[in-house]
Amino acid sequence: MFIATLVVSVLLAVALTFSAIGKLTKNPSVIPMLEQVGVPADKIPWLAYAEILGAIGLLVGLLVWPIGVAAAVGVILYFVGAVAAHLRAKDKDFAPAAGLAVFAVVALVLRVLSA
Repeated sequence: MFIATLVVSVLLAVALTFSAIGKLTKNPSVIPMLEQVGVPADKIPWLAYAEILGAIGLLVGLLVWPIGVAAAVGVILYFVGAVAAHLRAKDKDFAPAAGLAVFAVVALVLRVLSA
């Protein structure tokens, strides 16, 4: 079970890191979508920092169980918020955020089961 936890946690951490890099480098394919759902430009780096912290927490959580659980819960909440922002803005392109939320739920379940 721990191997599955390791794989899912690492893959989710990589996805979070790439997402954060896109925000911090102001990738032209990322910034307009964030502005479309109502994220102010000055708040975008904070979203990236939250993703980086989530990635670090997932990786540290492989060694320290409570940190892994807390990080997975935080990532779930982050992406539930992202889906809510898309829905509030009537944007139908929320599948990536929803998929990552589901992936974070899988990470949480595996982390809890591999304690």
